[in-house]
Amino acid sequence: DVIVGLMMPPAKYLCKQLHKAMDGVGTNEKTLIEILCSLTNEQMHDVVANYEEMYDRPLAEHLCSETSGSFRRLLTMICIGGRDPQGTVDPDLAVEQANQLYNAGEGKLGSDEEVFYKILAHASFDQLEIVFEEYKSLTGRTIEQALKSELSGELYDALSSIVECVQMTPHFFAKRLHKAMDGVGTDDASLIRIIVCRSEIDLQNIKDEFEQMYNKSLYSVVKGETSGDYKRALLALIGDA
Repeated sequence: DVIVGLMMPPAKYLCKQLHKAMDGVGTNEKTLIEILCSLTNEQMHDVVANYEEMYDRPLAEHLCSETSGSFRRLLTMICIGGRDPQGTVDPDLAVEQANQLYNAGEGKLGSDEEVFYKILAHASFDQLEIVFEEYKSLTGRTIEQALKSELSGELYDALSSIVECVQMTPHFFAKRLHKAMDGVGTDDASLIRIIVCRSEIDLQNIKDEFEQMYNKSLYSVVKGETSGDYKRALLALIGDA
């Protein structure tokens, strides 16, 4: 799987992983969240185009058949490529969006989920960074605290993943890698997917973050959790990053 992943263009490899997460009985929502919530708009366009070419079916349509409710609407919004391009920022709009988030959640009884997923699925990551700062200035609470108190289930998992990726993508993936190897057994699929997918993007930053968070190197932990050719391939990727 490591070698197959390295031989495929990144967008095609992600498509394969998304299809695998939805194919057959049951859906692996964690994989859908990890991939879709961490992509920029440009990366998303590549994935959407490749998915239809590879599977003769639009990604949005497949997602709709495998998910439901607000979680389905959020993922559909993300995959139709509605997020503003990186670098798109409007400080005045950020103040307005922070107010909208407050009024849809902590500022009322109950919560209006649609406001949360529309803003977090549409605004650029750069814009969201300003929105989250404005939210804290407005309320004295972080956006993470707001999400935790107002939402639950897969929608909460997806939106909190977007927040983590906005604030520090390497931290998000370092946590995922640690979870894949923590406890009894190893989540090989997640380990391979993250290391292969991020090898040409920010694996060095993920390595640095991992060591800072867990006081041990990613290389040493992977070395202790894997074996054979699979181990050698992953360690070569980590060592080269």
